[in-house]
Amino acid sequence: MLKPEEAQRPYTVTELANEIRRELRPLTALLLKGEVSGMKQGAKGHYSFVIRDRQSLINAFIYADDARRVTTLPEDGQVFIFRGRVDYWTQYGTIRFIVDQVEFDDVGKLRAQLEELKRRLESQGAFAPERKRKLPFLPQSVALLTSPTGAVIHDLQQTIWERYPNMSIVVYPVQVQGAAAPMSVARALRRCNLEALADVIVLARGGGSFEEMYAFNTELVARAILESKLPVVTALGHTSDRTVADLVGDAECRTPTEAGARVVPKKADLELQLRERQRRLDREVGQRIARDLERLATKRQRLVQLVPALIRSRVERLARAGNELGRLSPVAQVARRQEALRERRRRLSGAAAAQPGRSAGAGLQHHPGRRVGRSHPIRIRHRGVQARPHPARPRKAGGAGR
Repeated sequence: MLKPEEAQRPYTVTELANEIRRELRPLTALLLKGEVSGMKQGAKGHYSFVIRDRQSLINAFIYADDARRVTTLPEDGQVFIFRGRVDYWTQYGTIRFIVDQVEFDDVGKLRAQLEELKRRLESQGAFAPERKRKLPFLPQSVALLTSPTGAVIHDLQQTIWERYPNMSIVVYPVQVQGAAAPMSVARALRRCNLEALADVIVLARGGGSFEEMYAFNTELVARAILESKLPVVTALGHTSDRTVADLVGDAECRTPTEAGARVVPKKADLELQLRERQRRLDREVGQRIARDLERLATKRQRLVQLVPALIRSRVERLARAGNELGRLSPVAQVARRQEALRERRRRLSGAAAAQPGRSAGAGLQHHPGRRVGRSHPIRIRHRGVQARPHPARPRKAGGAGR
């Protein structure tokens, strides 16, 4: 228990708050590095957020005037270097870091450059789905652009040959990390297109951090992929962010195994499909042949029934046409006329033979002044045959005047 002379006057809350502020006042123009989260803008244009690392966090604040002066406003998930001071807000009882300047750290600068590159490529249509090239159904050969050592190339080759044992593989060794990696990848892509030994390209890596994967976020590699005449499949491992190479590539896979399965179908499945299609084709051909044979048999039966009738009809028409032609033929007409003339001649000859007196009577002497009329019968004897005269026709009225 404190003695009365040792007892001190207690602080008021305001006094303690002011004391804390005086103690924190030397903490000015500090540089603080951390990741931003919970970025919010107030009604007056001020910004409040949290700066954190893996173990701790501190509340931060940017006044509206300072926010208008900074070159880049912080965004959630990005790491920045902040300059400011520590202040104790007595009305809230909290300590805050008052920011007056924001700068990227090295990784932050890379991310800012990456975002700018993405915006520029997107505005040029580099990410458009209609620009993507179609992968071949069954390539003759596959080009692998990856590190010549490590598990990636082994996984790719094993996956491809398990699916298609006699598939041809062309390996183009490249650097997948470091400052020389972008140029190495771009040269390999151009060489692959120039040599044209493969039908599809697989660009692979086993994943990594943002810094390790940065070669695939460069414009040099992106332009090389866009200029490639061959389709490019990326298999850059499990990463939290999609790289620019993934965005401009024609197909994106997470692992080398997935990429190998994407570019090469299973040979056993193809053979099974071919056998099934062969069976379907044989069955369809057999059914079609059977239908055609049945249709031909039906037509043959109809022909067997119709041909005799058609032949008879044609024969009859030909006969009628022949008869009509014979009837109208000038030769036949002349022959009929000759036959008619001969028939008349025979009749005349028969009549002359039956009445010989007519020719004899024609030789009678005509006495002048003697009129021979039809009413006077003439008897002619010739060889004992007596010809009867024709009966006299009665005269018409008025015939006496002749």
